[in-house]
Amino acid sequence: MTTNPAFGQYLQARRGLVRPEDAGLADFGRRRVPGLRREEVAGLAGISVDYYVRLEQGKDHHPSPQILDSLARALRLDPPSTLHLHRLAQGSSQPLSNGADMAGVGVGMSYLLETLTQVPAFVQDRYMNVLAATPLAIALSPRNKPGTNVLREAFLDPAEQQLYEDWEQVMEEATAGLRAAVGERVNDPQLEKLVEELSHRSAYFLQLWGRHDVRPKVAGKRILHHPVVGDLELFHEKLSVAGTDGHLLVIHHAEPGSSSEASLQKLSETLADPK
Repeated sequence: MTTNPAFGQYLQARRGLVRPEDAGLADFGRRRVPGLRREEVAGLAGISVDYYVRLEQGKDHHPSPQILDSLARALRLDPPSTLHLHRLAQGSSQPLSNGADMAGVGVGMSYLLETLTQVPAFVQDRYMNVLAATPLAIALSPRNKPGTNVLREAFLDPAEQQLYEDWEQVMEEATAGLRAAVGERVNDPQLEKLVEELSHRSAYFLQLWGRHDVRPKVAGKRILHHPVVGDLELFHEKLSVAGTDGHLLVIHHAEPGSSSEASLQKLSETLADPK
């Protein structure tokens, strides 16, 4: 019998994150592990305990969309996490990458980046490898240099940890964003290599990856402590690049007329006159 271990691992991880009181259950006695018991999830989802155990063991018996939705409700999954559950249940064994992700960017995107002289901007693949970047993006942070994996540097480089006002929150979102980007196709050598390295070198990454959080990358705002121009409050936009395998155009920009916009301009001027 074939198995789908990624599906079972996801169920187990999410079960451990739901408190009984959040699910409307009385917390009787001391629990050996946090979260819900298997029989509690089965009861909430309206399925037998034996069937749920088989699901969590990852055995391939193709749960219906209705059962998956019931499990999602029992585990209190949000819409992106519910979609991830459905995709994992399909049990795809095809790797994501075929070498195209690291092939760089198209000519049109290269020209576009050349026009973005006043904002930090770069293109990354679904594994958060930087494929192309503007000089101002690299001046904002060396981890934005092409050929660099921004997730690896953010977890392992102490300078990157000092850059963000809310580094831990940034890492939570980045890790959940990586899971969303790779989706259900988990048997991917490039992903496995990155996860293995970070799991061995960063206890915090190992903790976050074990949560199985799934949140697509979205726009937002960050406070950065830049070593040259001081504090910056920057918006970031993450735009999907059509016709690619998961590439994102990431742009940082400041509120017009703000001190952060003036600081970005100052940083840009250092590129023209590094003295």
